[in-house]
Amino acid sequence: MPLLDVRGLVTQFNTPKGPVAAVDRVDFSVDRGEVLGIVGESGCGKSVTSLSVLRLVPDPPGRVTGGTALLDGVDLFNLPEADMRKVRGNRISMIFQEPMTALNPVFTVGNQIGEGLRLHQGLSRQEAHDRAVELLSRVGIPSPHLRVKEYPHQLSGGMRQRVMIAMAIGCEPDLLFADEPTTALDVTIQAQILALLAELKERTGMGMVMISHDLGVIAETADRVAIMYAGRIVEEALTTELFRNPMHPYTRGLLASLPKGNNPGGRLEAIPGTVPALTELEPGCKFRDRCAERFAACDGPEPGLIEAEAGHRVRCHLYDTAEVGA
Repeated sequence: MPLLDVRGLVTQFNTPKGPVAAVDRVDFSVDRGEVLGIVGESGCGKSVTSLSVLRLVPDPPGRVTGGTALLDGVDLFNLPEADMRKVRGNRISMIFQEPMTALNPVFTVGNQIGEGLRLHQGLSRQEAHDRAVELLSRVGIPSPHLRVKEYPHQLSGGMRQRVMIAMAIGCEPDLLFADEPTTALDVTIQAQILALLAELKERTGMGMVMISHDLGVIAETADRVAIMYAGRIVEEALTTELFRNPMHPYTRGLLASLPKGNNPGGRLEAIPGTVPALTELEPGCKFRDRCAERFAACDGPEPGLIEAEAGHRVRCHLYDTAEVGA
């Protein structure tokens, strides 16, 4: 049994044009000790997927309207809120993308790190303080015994991001959602944080969902990769396999847009067009208006995830043998 098994996840938001599905029938699973990378452009549904599993989508305007999220076989969507609070921050943690809005401006960072430790692990105030200092040191914050007494506005953006990471790993969760965990950090600190998360995963057997638009970070950290586009997973494979043999035209476009090592100053390739607005999605493949390989079947019903190769699934009519042979 996977540590986390998400099936048919649908999360809708109310808009003036009616409800739209920011996450549309998404399936994925994460095993213990495994890192799943979720990649896609801004607005594709990566962050909403993680917030949905944690039941943190603000209602209104958003709501999970379908699917299941099984943690060790228990559906998180059916738990009473009191039981979900025992899971959130303890068995499942999240590194949020925007630390300035996720941190409370009127409490010291030590108080905020210690709150979860006191609540979930029963530590005393002094024990939680000492643990907070240790965690700040582990995430590379200098003079942690001084920083623990400071407020979020007194820290740089990179330090606030590291405080968020310290909060997330404090209880050594079974599963960690890391939403762009290294975006605000310089390259040296980024490498330290990725090494810290890898060490924690190896030591505790923690599963991790690494959400990023940085394919370099995903290639370095993830065991499997899921590519999202317009609220849907369009390709999933082992990391080495996906980078070796990308199948979906969107995935190929993402990889082609990366700077080339043999031509670092050359012109970057771009995917033509823009991501369609969720309020304007039409039936059929969501990528077809930007796809150079579009053919007649793409205007019909969107395909499911097709097992093109062992362990390599892709949502594309190019790999539907009945359509291609027609």
